Amino acid sequence: MHTMTDSVPGDDLARVIGSARRLGVEVNESEASEWLAAIDVARAEADVEFDGRSGVYGHRVTMLDFDPADLAYFRRVADIVGFEDEPGVETALALSGSAAQSRVQTYPGDCDYFERINIRAETRALAEKRFAEVFRAKALSTLGSATYKLTEVKFGSYPFDVVHNRRPQAKGSAISWAPSEIEDGKIRVETAGGETFDISWDSCAEHPGWCKLDWIVADPIRGDVANASNMLDVTWEAPDGSIVALDGFIDSYFQEVYLEAESLPVFSKIAGHVSPDALDAYVEALEGEVHKYIAKEPRNYGKAAKRMYNIFRYSGAYAEAAYIRELFDEPTAALYQIHAVVRALDEAAQPGSGISVESVTAKLDETIVAVVDLIDGEEETEIVRILLELREAVASGGDEDRSDYVEGVRQRLLNLVNSFFYDKLSGMPEIRDYMEGLA
Repeated sequence: MHTMTDSVPGDDLARVIGSARRLGVEVNESEASEWLAAIDVARAEADVEFDGRSGVYGHRVTMLDFDPADLAYFRRVADIVGFEDEPGVETALALSGSAAQSRVQTYPGDCDYFERINIRAETRALAEKRFAEVFRAKALSTLGSATYKLTEVKFGSYPFDVVHNRRPQAKGSAISWAPSEIEDGKIRVETAGGETFDISWDSCAEHPGWCKLDWIVADPIRGDVANASNMLDVTWEAPDGSIVALDGFIDSYFQEVYLEAESLPVFSKIAGHVSPDALDAYVEALEGEVHKYIAKEPRNYGKAAKRMYNIFRYSGAYAEAAYIRELFDEPTAALYQIHAVVRALDEAAQPGSGISVESVTAKLDETIVAVVDLIDGEEETEIVRILLELREAVASGGDEDRSDYVEGVRQRLLNLVNSFFYDKLSGMPEIRDYMEGLA
């Protein structure tokens, strides 16, 4: 783990500016200086901060990075992805990832949410059954409309090695449910011996594992099309007040901004059961992800940078964190967003989607303009050509398989993002040494 240091804000700022100048990264010196001073104070104060004006709350360090300017948009999407409180079911919905760091990540990728769902029940078995019902009902109620489309749900884990939808799946890995399978309430799998059998939704209740929903969302007010997800942390509250995570681990709250003041009592109740070693475990888990993204194929230095930013700001390496903040504001970082948008647009344009053709083509036009502004030469020509082909197919209503050229443009964009982040991250000696140690 990157150990905390007694850093001096003035020295940190000098290191950030020095590295940035060598690599041609533009630095807002006054903003960087203010952030370095503010994070030093935030680390010394109480964990959770409540913003009375906007009604949002979260860890003080995370709140430094949240910009309430887009709060109305995030709450509109929250109306789609969030769960409702019901008798015996309490919820607390938050933004996570780049959506919660909107002051830092000018060009966010997906629109990620995180939700705590606390089930009050007499027994754990009843809580598991209740959650399975609530989870499926939520998925079925948000299958699709003119502004969104459910694409996938994660619930349960495979009891042994199987083949599902012609893809091998290892024992214990998360089960991905397509909308049609959720409607059926079961998936069909095949064993290594060629036997077929069904896994029912209800049978996954005892071991829910990684619970997550994914949508494509079109916002008519902002004219935006994006991937939206909601990752769930589900707990059972017993009659004696004890709280247990159904997946065995209550998640920490170091990267979430909670959207509704009314959920603060639920959050506080659950957060009180988070392990005292949660911060160390959080940083350790992030370091494992950084290792995966920089040492294994396919490499993704954009995702590694996002995780290193969290590692550094929570472990006292403020100069390194402040430097990565500046990278997120560079125009080339917008390619990371475009990489995510292309996938969302392809999903939104598939047959059966209720999202309008006009919404998709308008976002494609915006994406093409962004590529022209950001890229030159052969890469620009090729990426724009593929995006124009995608636009033509969408506008004409063609339903041919576009997966190859959609994946082609995403890979080209990812290669450019990787080159940018690798060069800039390696340019700061402390970050270069840190990556070499993990890799």
